[in-house]
Parts: sequence; C-alpha cells; structure tokens
Amino acid sequence: MSKGRKSGRKRPGKPEESHPDERWMASYMDMVTVLMCMFIVLYAMSTVDDDKYVKLRESLATGFGQVEVGKVDTASGIIVPPKDVAKKGGLVKSPLDLAVVEVDKLSALKEAMRSGLDAKGLAENVQFQIDQRGLSVKLVGSQSFFQPDSPELSARAMEVLDTIAPVLKSSGLDISVEGHAANAITNYPSVWELSAERAVGVVRHLVEGRGIPGRTIGAIGYGSSRPVNDNSTEALRELNRRVDIVVLSDQPEAVRALIPEALKAKAVSS
Repeated sequence: MSKGRKSGRKRPGKPEESHPDERWMASYMDMVTVLMCMFIVLYAMSTVDDDKYVKLRESLATGFGQVEVGKVDTASGIIVPPKDVAKKGGLVKSPLDLAVVEVDKLSALKEAMRSGLDAKGLAENVQFQIDQRGLSVKLVGSQSFFQPDSPELSARAMEVLDTIAPVLKSSGLDISVEGHAANAITNYPSVWELSAERAVGVVRHLVEGRGIPGRTIGAIGYGSSRPVNDNSTEALRELNRRVDIVVLSDQPEAVRALIPEALKAKAVSS
C-alpha cells in the first residue's frame, strides 16, 4: 500500500461525540404544563363553594342588572336596570307597594297596642291615626291623663304608657312625643310651657320607667297652635288638650307621601 494513500481505518482514540436533536423536549414540556393547568381547573370546578357562588352571582347582578331567574332566552331576556335591583336580588317594589307594606306594619303596631289597652279597660280617650308621618297614639283630654293645669301624669296615664311601651320599644322606630294645649287661660305661666312639660313628662316615663332608648325619642310642645277643634266650648277645648305619641315611619318621603292612598286602597279591598 502506498504511503500517500490514506487508510480507511479510523485511528484509535476518543470516540466521536454525537449531538442528537432535542427540540422535541420544549413542545413536550409545554404540553405537560397545559395538561397540569387543565386538571387544576377541573379540580377547582368540582369543589364549588355554593355560598360564595351565590354571593358572586348577586354581586354581579347588582353591578350589571338582574336577569329574571329561571330559563331565560339569552337572545330576548330582559335586563333590569341596577336601580331596580333589590338588596336580595329581586325586583324593587313600586312606591305604592312599599306604602301598602308600611301601612300593614303600622296597622300591626296599632292593633297590638289597642288589644293590650282593651284587655285592661284603658282604651277610652286613646285614639289612633295612621298618616304620612307614621302612627299617632293620641292621649286626648287632660282630665284623663294629667292633673288640672299641671304636667304631672295621672295614674291612668301611667297605666296606658306602661301598656303600650313594649310595642313602642319593639318597633325600633323613632318616636316624637308632642304636647298640645287649648287656647285658654290657665294657672300655668303659658300654654307653650304646659304642653312642652307634659310631653317631657311622657318621655321621661317611657325612657326612665319603661326602657325606651333615649336616642330614639324626643319631646315637642306646640302650645295651642295645632288644635283639632275650635275652642268655642269646654268640651271642644278638652279635645285640644292632648299628647300625641307619634311612631315615625322610616320610609323615604316618596313612600310616606303615598300612605293615605295605600290606606284607601286597603279600605276598598277589605
């Protein structure tokens, strides 16, 4: 064999290094990552917290409008504006509907007080009236509830207040106690002071004696400025001598303005 001719044999020494193509590993790792994420999502969906789901649903309904509950055609479903969504996800009632509900609530308070007074024979000279302000409990006639020309409560007045106090307290509503007097000369310095002190006497008895929260009740004296009758006779003047305990409605003004209409509607339906 010629010396210049290369031999076909490889020279002994280190083996030649191989470099296989490993680009397939990147795709494989991406696929494994996606599968892992998919199984995590499936696991999360299989353990839904019903309470949190309901809260989320109601929160979204409040923010975007409430869709009618049930099977709704998404192409024609009606979206209610957020202002018409109630606190619990239902539709808000009209002001008149709310006024009817308020009348029912005030009527229930009235009947509870009246039944208690009837059971004790104390209903005489106690009148009830429901109007835009709320429920008024009228102690009519100074001779029945106060000493003559004096703010001092009579024994009958204290019995009446003790009977209605639990209902007043349980209502949770604000109370305005309003004193009224007849436009007549009395032994008191003025009818304004007399009416105001009688109202204060009622408030003190309810707060100090019957546990009505002081933050929910106040006293006002109107003197003879708001009579229910003229003062032409002593009998009419006696009707003007009264203390009104007004359980104030907590509804918005738009609802309270419809209370008289709601009363008429209930009277027609009953």
